[in-house]
Amino acid sequence: MVERIPEEDGVGCSIHPRGTRYNTKRPKGRFVLSTALTTKTEPRVMIKLYIDTRVCGNIHFMRKDRQKATELRRAGTSYKKIYKELGIPTSTLAGWFKNEPWSQEIKNRLSKEVSLSNPKQLELMSRANRERWRIKHEEYREAAIKEFAELKNDPLFLAGLMLYWGEGEKQKKSSQVRLGNSEPEMIKIFYLFLKNVLNIESDKIFAWLLLYPDLVDSVQKNFWSKTTGIPQERFKKSIYIKGRHPTKRLSYGVCTVVVSSRALKERVLKWIELYQDHLRSHAFSLEKKV
Repeated sequence: MVERIPEEDGVGCSIHPRGTRYNTKRPKGRFVLSTALTTKTEPRVMIKLYIDTRVCGNIHFMRKDRQKATELRRAGTSYKKIYKELGIPTSTLAGWFKNEPWSQEIKNRLSKEVSLSNPKQLELMSRANRERWRIKHEEYREAAIKEFAELKNDPLFLAGLMLYWGEGEKQKKSSQVRLGNSEPEMIKIFYLFLKNVLNIESDKIFAWLLLYPDLVDSVQKNFWSKTTGIPQERFKKSIYIKGRHPTKRLSYGVCTVVVSSRALKERVLKWIELYQDHLRSHAFSLEKKV
């Protein structure tokens, strides 16, 4: 026999003799707690406690030190300090408070205070970061030296490299390999240089057009795609400009090809430097013969 005590203010319970079959499905919106109880009169009894959160609100069954941790956190204490005081792992604290907006505000404030109060630490971190990238860039350039020995006799490699030397963006601070021109054949050769010689994946290469107001965007993209081999979906939004001269105009605008890659930029600039040295050496040997 199951004896139920009616709910009052969202809390109720039932008493089951051990081994009695009963519906164990938890009602929606309720927490169910159960425990075995042995008494002189009822040696085998199971007591189930129901708490209706729709009446009682959200009830958190927390470890004893969570309340203290919450108080410390609300007071603006960092996770590390709470860990030292209560011994609660910082990962546990982060799990407790990660969805609390007030805790995120405290985190942002503490981070700001640390950065302002310890400029030396920030400088050390910044210096270490710069050194890490310096080493990485040097690795890219060393790889370019090895690659140049194999590529320097490839006509398409030299053509693409010379195009970039003359028309490409060569600022060292930029991580973009970018070349623009109004000649479709020039853009086609550079695209083949990237795709066939350097093995850059098509989805890493994109292009955009510089157009005059009376040029139709879709028509120009179709023209440049057909003449260069660059898929139309790789063209970004075109930019329109007003020319200074009313009659001297470019019929199809200017096409710019771009690859965003710090590694590729370092390699291309190093190849140009190496080829300059090669040309100077060759010119010097010719002068000697004369």
